Formats: sequence, C-alpha cells, structure tokens
Amino acid sequence: MINEPKFLKNNDKISLVAPSFGCTTEPYKTELDIAIKNLTNEGYKLLLGENIYKDEGVLSSSSPKKRAKEFLDAYSNDSSLIISVGGGELMNEILPYIDFEKIKNLPPKWFMGFSDNTNLTFTLTTLSNVVTIYGPCAPSFAYLPFKFDTKEALRMLKGEKHFKGYKKWQLESKRDENHPLAKLNLTEKKIITTYKYKEPKEGILLGGCLDCLINICGTKYDNVKKFIEENKKDGFIWYLESCDLNSLSFRRGLFELKEAGWFKYVKMFLIGRPYHYDEVFMGHDFKKATKDILKSLNVPILFDIDLSHLPPSLPFKNGAKAIVSFINDNIDILYN
Repeated sequence: MINEPKFLKNNDKISLVAPSFGCTTEPYKTELDIAIKNLTNEGYKLLLGENIYKDEGVLSSSSPKKRAKEFLDAYSNDSSLIISVGGGELMNEILPYIDFEKIKNLPPKWFMGFSDNTNLTFTLTTLSNVVTIYGPCAPSFAYLPFKFDTKEALRMLKGEKHFKGYKKWQLESKRDENHPLAKLNLTEKKIITTYKYKEPKEGILLGGCLDCLINICGTKYDNVKKFIEENKKDGFIWYLESCDLNSLSFRRGLFELKEAGWFKYVKMFLIGRPYHYDEVFMGHDFKKATKDILKSLNVPILFDIDLSHLPPSLPFKNGAKAIVSFINDNIDILYN
C-alpha cells in the first residue's frame, strides 16, 4: 500500500532542508530569503535546517551524513511538509545514511523537490511506500503571486486533484547572479507531440530526473521490481525529464531502465522537455532516441510536456494514481 500524507492546512509547519546544494550563490540565496518571508506571510511556520545556507560539502551543503541527518530530523519533527532548497549533483551520497525502513513505519509526510531530489522523491516512494511530490524547490516561492509550479504545488498539497499544462515555456532565461529576481521569459509556444496515443490512461505515476534514476538502478536502493509487482494491478505511467544528458545518453538511460525491468506494467510515458532541448547528437534527437528504445512496449508517449529544467514545470505526485489525458493539445492529469 502506498501511503499519501495528510493534506496541508493553513498554519502548518514546513521544514526546509538542503540534501543537495545549499543556497549560497545567486540567484538562489536571495530567492530563498524572499521565499521564507512569502511562505511565512501565507501563515506557515518555517523550520530552517542548519545546512540550507551552507556549502561545506563536496558540491553540496554539507557532508552526506549531516545532510541525511537534517532530512531525518525534519521527517521526525512536527512539520507537515519538507521542501528541499535546491537540486545539485551529489545527493545520491546521502542514501546510505537514510533509514527508509524507519520512515516506512512513521506517519507519512510530504517531501517535495526537483532534479537531484529525485534521489529522495523516488526512493521514498519505492522503498518506504510514501507519495512524494516531484516539484518546485523552496527558492521558487520567492515570486508573488504564486503561479505555475508554486501555485500548482500548493493546490496539490492542499488536496486539489485536477491539473493542466501551460501554453508557453521559457527557452532562454534572463535570471543570473546580477539579476536574481528576473521574471520568467515565456516566449516559446508549447507543442506536445504524441506517439501511439488514442485514449486516456490510468495508472500510478512514477519517475523523475533520468540522470538520477540511472544511478539508482541496480544499487541496493533499487526496489523497483518488488514495488511494481506489489502494485501491478494499477499499472504505471512513467514521467521522465533530463538535465545533463544528451540524446544518446538519454537513449542509453532508457535502455538501462527497460532492461532492468522497470517498465514492466507500463501504460504510458510522459517525456518532459530536455534541458538540452535543441541538441541533435550524431543525427539523433530526443524523440528518435526515445521511440527507438520504447516502441517495442507498444504504449503511448507524450513528448515535450510541462516537466523540465526549462520552466514552467508541473509538479507530479510520485506514487499517486491518476488518469492522464491529452485534451486540446495539452496534458490533463486527474488524481484519484
């Protein structure tokens, strides 16, 4: 049984943690400062982890042990939601110090984060049977009014069930260390392409950043085969996006997960806009790479959905059952 935490209420406590990067550079430090004020003004009480403004580890806020302890302490306190303050590169190194069995026996609590946070959003679901949210990190809440990912994440946390994609997206950002609060530059019209899509599919959403998933696959933190067997009656809708991967490394990653048996019982694939969106590597783009590896599974694929390091990106409930449709040239998700 996959357990969903209680929905967020006004005046609940929110823990901020840094299981990967801390917010020590711009625009992230300024964003986090403002996000804390904004969430406080919304009525939430913020519990700040000791690592959120640090960069004392190897490409990370602190040592793996300290980062893991910060997260476990947050999971054991009386907050209702844990939000990561950032993605990064080496979050996987905290996994040996996370007691997933202990978490499994605690009341379920929301954890939300993006990108490198796949290392927890995915494993908390598949190892501890907890629904998580693959969604915005804390600094995203710096911008008022809340919209796109932050608005949708709060709707999701409060129990809303229906979510739709956006009309446009950002390819080039104006935000940098000298302009930390530059607004999104939504200039690209979204065009979702479909492969073998005929009708809506219902199943358990599972996925995250492919860069991270291929590093989990085959390790002792890979519980996917057991997890999907336990929930095979519902089937699965896999959502995947990528950050550093080019089209060929994306292809190799899909091959690895497929051959590892992860895609057994799959009903549909949702492929986000890759961060290396326009790259064609040795004649292969991302769509060709994906179709070549997944076509034998004979299930529909939706490409270029709002799931990406190129914003805006919809939050996804990892481990939750939903009906996914393609309506009016856009993705439509209805959670059960």
